[in-house]
Amino acid sequence: MWSMLPRNLKTKKKASSQLRSGINAGDVKKLQDAGVYTCNGLMMWTKKALCDIKGLSDAKVEKILEAAGKLVNCGYVTGNEALNLRKQVVRITTGSQALDDLLGGGVETMAITEAFGEFRTGKTQLAHTLCVATQLPINMKGGNGKVAFIDTEGTFRPERIVPIAERFGLDPNAVLDNIIFARAYTHEHQYQLLIALAAKMAEEPFKLLIIDSITALFRVDFTGRGELAERQQKLAQMLSRITKISEEFNVAVFLTNQVIADPGGGTFVADPKKPAGGHVMAHASTVRLMFRKGKGEQRICKVIDSPNLPESEATFAISNGGVTDAKD
Repeated sequence: MWSMLPRNLKTKKKASSQLRSGINAGDVKKLQDAGVYTCNGLMMWTKKALCDIKGLSDAKVEKILEAAGKLVNCGYVTGNEALNLRKQVVRITTGSQALDDLLGGGVETMAITEAFGEFRTGKTQLAHTLCVATQLPINMKGGNGKVAFIDTEGTFRPERIVPIAERFGLDPNAVLDNIIFARAYTHEHQYQLLIALAAKMAEEPFKLLIIDSITALFRVDFTGRGELAERQQKLAQMLSRITKISEEFNVAVFLTNQVIADPGGGTFVADPKKPAGGHVMAHASTVRLMFRKGKGEQRICKVIDSPNLPESEATFAISNGGVTDAKD
């Protein structure tokens, strides 16, 4: 396991070290153009992928990886060391105490939290609430960092941020300035936005990446069973990229996901719907949440899959100030 503190390829100290190792500034620039900005991030790339970068030969790649291997530890560590590294994880409040308790304190960094459910179940509302909550200080259950929002469905509303910021006692203009937003129109554009994000995260203190929603463009760009294998492969590559971003920069990732009808659900299944993306999506998500409608403005969130949380559910509500606790 490598150190979770990114070692920036741009710093003078590291640059001189790389130059002594035979890596010139031109090669560093080529890596950065491909989305590699830290030594940790470099070690997450395969040799084949690095050789595909224009201008990098097999010999150069070998030399670069050897130099990076001396700067970061990507071997074994003890369980106690792993536990200490886990102390760097930050848990960001959702705005609802019941939902925070369900998630073990909130949405955590260095993990992918996926929320799936039908329309109007609160997924996008939680995303907007997290945009604000992430900017709270650590001692107020925030992340003390910036937010990146990739919108694939046209659901981001900056005016929605204003009342949520006022609820948390923050300046709406300052909150909006700390959110970077991009509208993606194809799955390829979505992937390019992720590559460009590495440059920003290497320079600024980001703590949250939101993609609303992760599978929408894949369902549009790939049609029929004939393109299913290619779609799943492209989705897997994107999810791998997102996983690396979350671990490399210690950011929380919140993905919303659509649902599809499950013809095999049968008549005896109460709700024959399942999340889009298949097994590729299921294996990539660290924490998987199912959202459904309750009474009035109440919504119900259930933990479907998690490495450390029990399968349980909590009720929350949607108010003018974002996600909050449900009233009895």
